[in-house]
Amino acid sequence: MTAVRMDQLGELRPQLTASLLAAQRAVRPLPLDVCGQVSRVSGTTIEAEGLIAPIGAQCAIAALASESCIEADVIGFSDQKLILMPYGGTAGLGPGDRVHVTARQSLGRLSNALVGRVIDGFGNPLDRAEPVPYERQAHLDGIPINPMERPPINSVLDTGIKAINTALTIGRGQRIGLMAGSGVGKSMLLGMLTRHTAADVVVIGMIGERGREVQDFIQNILGAEGMARAVVIAAPANSSPVARLKAAKLAHLVSEDFRDQGRHVLLLLDSLTRVAHAQREIGLAMGEPPTSKGYPPSVFSLFPQLIERPGVGRGGHGSITSFYTVLAEGDDRNDPIVDICRASLDGQIMLSRQLADAAHYPAIDLSGSISRVANSLLEPRRVLQAQRLRRLWSLYREKEDFIQVGAYDANTNAELDQAIKLHPKIVKFLQQNDEESFTLRDSWRLLQELLGESV
Repeated sequence: MTAVRMDQLGELRPQLTASLLAAQRAVRPLPLDVCGQVSRVSGTTIEAEGLIAPIGAQCAIAALASESCIEADVIGFSDQKLILMPYGGTAGLGPGDRVHVTARQSLGRLSNALVGRVIDGFGNPLDRAEPVPYERQAHLDGIPINPMERPPINSVLDTGIKAINTALTIGRGQRIGLMAGSGVGKSMLLGMLTRHTAADVVVIGMIGERGREVQDFIQNILGAEGMARAVVIAAPANSSPVARLKAAKLAHLVSEDFRDQGRHVLLLLDSLTRVAHAQREIGLAMGEPPTSKGYPPSVFSLFPQLIERPGVGRGGHGSITSFYTVLAEGDDRNDPIVDICRASLDGQIMLSRQLADAAHYPAIDLSGSISRVANSLLEPRRVLQAQRLRRLWSLYREKEDFIQVGAYDANTNAELDQAIKLHPKIVKFLQQNDEESFTLRDSWRLLQELLGESV
């Protein structure tokens, strides 16, 4: 056998891989009509024997006792047995029920006709309208883009929200986290972003939310205006973990499809924490060891796979700007999910319960909030103005208790004196009615007036 040098291995790898796959197919063909049988049901997982299928394959189980068909995904294997997780429950299953492989991989169906529709994670309509006329399909995990083919983020995105436009300037293709506890106005802020942000298409993934909230968001927060250019993909809390995970991936796939057409897409995923919960259920059912707060390692490997999918398209062709809501359980900003998102995303917007309780909406707390690409998007004068606003806000919040009880003596700190003087105006500037919209130009003009600078 001829020896192969290490520097030649990279060139030969594609040919070796192709030869290996051809040899495997020749030795063990995998026809779709292979049939196995149920050997065990444990909790939310099903074990099947007598068939071979890869992880991610879709199966149909003929439940003889209930005369129904149960669909499931292959999530793992052990000792020549496949481990499946159903899309629904396991009621009606019995030993020996037949298992058929229906698809080798998880695919998502795509169509431009999705705009204005509400679907589930499998592409089925939830809005009681006609079936969606799908035109094409692609793998749910998408096709990664070489990072060297992605141009840098170089254009500002107008969100219509003056606090974000100025203090937390967002660029097209940026990935931002909305960090907050429950009940502090995340849904209202998402509705404002949907209606006011300058985007061609808005894709909204509602993962693990209450069913009532899905309808309320669409009818009362999104409204007809927002729905006219939106695609809503919903997987409520009573959906199986597999269905919730599929819905999250489908939201990214639909966004990528519109981006590849050259469109500017706004992706809103509510919430990334519920996606983590779904993967935690799958991982623990597979026997993964729990780590921080019970999350298995697969949760922390899933996040980069999702987060890296949005961004500027190949060669600057289209973009996906994404907002991920992250639930800080118990308002803990050091929650492991909050922490990994803060480290992985291009910035975060912190929502404060204290501000929400004071009827300050949107409840954006500039302390702890940051946009990591803002400085590269703005001219130096704008950067200084934004930093000045953030400095005055944070300084007042830091000394607020002393100020409220009268323990601070005026003229002790000139900068703090200015923060106290301007605080009512700053609060008014950061507040915004959900029906109001401010352009980038108007947002900066109002900030300049607040700081006493010329336009």
